[in-house]
Amino acid sequence: MAEENPKDTHVREAPGDGAEAAGVEHVGAPEHHPLPTAFGLDAPQYIALAMVVVLAILIWKRVPALIGKALDTKIAAIRAQLDEAAQLRSEAEAIKAEYEAKAAQADAEAATVLDRARVEAEGIVRQAESDASALVERRGRMAEDKIAAAERSALDQVRAKAARAAAAAAESLIREKLDAGADKALVDRTIEGLSQAN
Repeated sequence: MAEENPKDTHVREAPGDGAEAAGVEHVGAPEHHPLPTAFGLDAPQYIALAMVVVLAILIWKRVPALIGKALDTKIAAIRAQLDEAAQLRSEAEAIKAEYEAKAAQADAEAATVLDRARVEAEGIVRQAESDASALVERRGRMAEDKIAAAERSALDQVRAKAARAAAAAAESLIREKLDAGADKALVDRTIEGLSQAN
């Protein structure tokens, strides 16, 4: 016959009133089932034991050292990458400063070239104005010389024509007024004048 477990009973005896209260069930008490055990350990104790065994194996296999070594390697790689990034940044800043200096120098050279070009352009304009005024003056003198030459040529032509006209008129007058006797007298006077001069 099975023995009754005092924990499993649902009957509670009232103090001082054992016979009368027997057989009365207590309504509010929860049911309690015992946990299974093996070798005197229950389930939570087995879980804790298994965790201790796993941790002992991990320590025995030096897993924390391997993890630390892997982390150290990763940290060293990250540190090398950071150093490389810092070096690249410093090189980039140096290149940027160099290009900024070159840009400033190029701006200064461009301003100098622009000023020089402006001065040269002003000189060219002044030279062109001087050359143009000299050319105009030279052309004016040439035109005046041509006009004077044309006037002289015209005067010479007029004088030649007048001389020819005068000679022709004199010839015709002489022909009209002088006959053979007059010619003889003129020749005689001329001969006398020549003989007196000698």
